[in-house]
This record gives sequence, structure tokens and C-alpha cells, in this order.
Amino acid sequence: MLNPRTIELVKATVPVLAEHGPAITTRFYELMFTNHPELLNVFNHANQRQGRQPMALANAVYAAAANIDQLETIIPVVKQIAQKHRALNIKPEHYPIVGKHLLLAIKDVLGEAATDDIINAWAEAYGVIADVFIQVEQDMYKEAETQSGGWKDVRRFVVTRKVQESDVISSFYLKPEDGQAIASFEPGQYLTIRVQPEGHQNTHYRHYSLSNAPGSDTYRISVKREDGNNNSPAGVVSSYLHLAVHEGDILEATAPAGDFTLKRGTSAPVLLLSGGVGLTPMTSMLHTLASEEPEREVYYIHAAQNRAMHALSDEIAALAEAHERVHSFVCYEQASTNDTCDHVGYIDAAWLASVVPAAILAEADVYFCGPVPFMKAIYQALDTLQVDRSRVHYEFFGPAGSLEQ
Repeated sequence: MLNPRTIELVKATVPVLAEHGPAITTRFYELMFTNHPELLNVFNHANQRQGRQPMALANAVYAAAANIDQLETIIPVVKQIAQKHRALNIKPEHYPIVGKHLLLAIKDVLGEAATDDIINAWAEAYGVIADVFIQVEQDMYKEAETQSGGWKDVRRFVVTRKVQESDVISSFYLKPEDGQAIASFEPGQYLTIRVQPEGHQNTHYRHYSLSNAPGSDTYRISVKREDGNNNSPAGVVSSYLHLAVHEGDILEATAPAGDFTLKRGTSAPVLLLSGGVGLTPMTSMLHTLASEEPEREVYYIHAAQNRAMHALSDEIAALAEAHERVHSFVCYEQASTNDTCDHVGYIDAAWLASVVPAAILAEADVYFCGPVPFMKAIYQALDTLQVDRSRVHYEFFGPAGSLEQ
């Protein structure tokens, strides 16, 4: 247990450190990767460059510190982060390294303001926070390994099929090389792929939502090729998967993970909304609802740039055609001449209310995923329509952020 003086110091300095959060965490990564370059085998380099990972780390650490006297209140957030840590093979021995360099970064950025008392208090607090993460993650590692079809660390999978779904998205069907059973998963969870492309010194991990329903002997991930632009480089892993991985090749993966999952076993209607490759977890959820809970009303709305960028469209249309309670709508930002869709432009509150009955909006469990601007627009539209936030669920592809305007 922390003594009252430590708690007082930590909580009093949280606002100061939060103000300098991006500078502290950016410096933290610089120091840690300089002293421990082997950790570059775990962390997403693109998220480092774009600043998303430093910001996510800062938010997580300061939220935990602000609640240091009642850590039980942030256990849901801890579990969400721990899911990704388990999928990335973050181990207990990594935590002292992180703590050491976080404290060094605080001292570097704050200078004389970071007194010995403050640094010692944060060192104690970090130890308590780290212990909470380690315990939660150890339970997750045990579950991943001991569940039926489960495994420890990474497992080798054969790419049995590779299917181009749109101009930028391809699906990869994966079966275990050892021919044994695979772990089931919850609709909405992801598989974490580990690759080391030719010419790269480090391995790279990436989370990809499973786009098929649980219960088969095959995993399917549907991956968007990130070509890059003036603001960001091309995706290392997505480019490798699209250009260099073919049927018969081997991919390594950790067991399915993630807490963005479909709530099953209720009679509540479901509203699914996706933008771009955000359709991958929604497709898994839709398959599951159609096959296991066909009595539930399901409205699925997908937004894409145009038909050429719209993956899995025939698959979704077939599900809607075969199940009378599944209602599918398509929105294209800029429809081409021969494109057929239900709406051209963006999903907003007015159009959403025109296709989803008010009775459904009042009771539905809502799930959405896609690019951050899309997610912010959907979040605002749901607020405008007074959808109860307790029934709204979403997932960021990458480090968590905020959808508040």
C-alpha cells in the first residue's frame, strides 16, 4: 500500500505532468529505444512517428495516477490495454524498463521541478500500477494458452486462401501449420500477426480484426493496404501482406484478443456502423447474429469512398437477403457512375434517423469502427439522436483516442 504522502504528491502532480504529457512520453520512447533497441521488435513504429502511441501512453499513465488511491475504478481500462499487451507478448520483465525510462523522461522534461520527493513518489506509484497490469495480463496469458485450441506466444499458420475484396482490401484465410484445433474467439476480436519483412531489422506486430464468424477451423483477416500519403508513410506490414504473402506462405500469430465484442444472449436490436476497413469486426458480428440469434433485429450501415473501395459487399448483401431481420444500407462518399448505394455523402444524424426506426435507436446495442474522423462523426450523430451512451461501443484501430469534439 502507498502511504498518504505518496498518494498526495502523485495526485497533486498529475495535472503538471499531463500538461507536458506528449513531451514526456516522446522523450520516454527516445530514451527507452536507445537503451533497449530490442523493444523495437514489439512497438508499432508508425504509431510512434504519428504521435498516437505517446499520447495513448500519457493518457493511460495519468488516468491511473489520478486514481492511485482507488485503482479498482480503472480496471476496465486496464483490461482493455492488457488485451493488447498480451497479444503483443508484453511480459513482466518489460515493466521495470518502462518505469525506469518514464522517470528519466519526467526528470529530463521537468528539470528542477521534478524534485526527489516527486520522482520517488512516482516510482512507488508506478510500481503499484505495474503490478496491477502484470496480474491482469498473467491471467490473460494463462487463459489464452489453456483454452481449447489455445497456444502460448506465437503459432504458425498457413495462408490457405488470399482473396482480393476491393481495390485496397484483401482477405487472408489462415489454418494452423500443425493441423490442430484453433481457439475460438468473440465476434469483434482481433488476431495479432508477427512478421519480419525482408530488409527490416525488427519484427512487427499488427492487430487485425477477425472478419469471419467463430466456430470454424480457419481464421480470416481482411487487411487494408496502407499506401501512405504526404502525412504518413506506407504501412510496413499491410504492404508486406498484400505484396509479398501468397497462398501457401506462413504467418505467425498470437491468440485472439480484444474487448470490443458483441453482447450476445439478449433480445435487444443491434445497430452496426462501419467506415472503410472498419467493416471487419462488424462482418464477424453480423455473421454471428444471423446464424446464432436470427430473432434479433439488425441494422448494418457501411460507408466507403465508392464501390471499388467497398470490400465484402456481396457477402453482406447475401446475408441481408437470406435473413429477414438483417437490414443493410450502404453510403458512398463519392459514388461513381455505375455505383448503387442508399446514400451519397456522409452518414449524419438526419440520414441515420431516416433509415433506422426510432424504436430501434431507442433500444439498440450500437457498435461502430472506422477511421477516426468517421468515428467522431458517428459519435456526434448518435449523441444528436440521444442514443444512450451506455449502449454505444466502439474500437480504435491502433492506440486509443478521444471522440469528444
